[in-house]
Amino acid sequence: MKTVVDNKLVQTYHQEDIQQILQIAIARQAYEGEFSRQQLLEIAAELEISPECLQLAEQEWLNQQSDSQERQKFNLDRRKKLQKRFGNYGLVNIFFILLDLVSGGGLSWSLYILLSLSFLLGLDVWNKSQIQGEEYEKAFQNWKRRHQIKRSINSLLDRLLKA
Repeated sequence: MKTVVDNKLVQTYHQEDIQQILQIAIARQAYEGEFSRQQLLEIAAELEISPECLQLAEQEWLNQQSDSQERQKFNLDRRKKLQKRFGNYGLVNIFFILLDLVSGGGLSWSLYILLSLSFLLGLDVWNKSQIQGEEYEKAFQNWKRRHQIKRSINSLLDRLLKA
């Protein structure tokens, strides 16, 4: 936004614009993509960001990084379970098709099982492919809680076995 003050043209920016401009400028810096903690403190000081505010922002960033890594693990776990389900689906359908072929000389009733299981598998694939929304968040929170409980129990057992 441009305004005129004392016959001079003054350029002003919104906070979001400043963040984007600084992000681009920092990305273009020739620091091979890495800054030391001291450089981070110096940049914050130049921007008049208090050390306390910087520390809170850094902690929030660390939490976001941790959450992102947990979500990647959760998505990988979901993918592995879905692959296992595909394998089980194939084995069950092969069994019923072979049973139908051996018992009746052709395919009849096994096709209904094949279609039913395909529909259920399709629904599961649809649900597991969603990585946003309320259902995803519920599933992620449940998975996270189960893994925290497992870690706590394993930690407790380790301490008991060492004692």
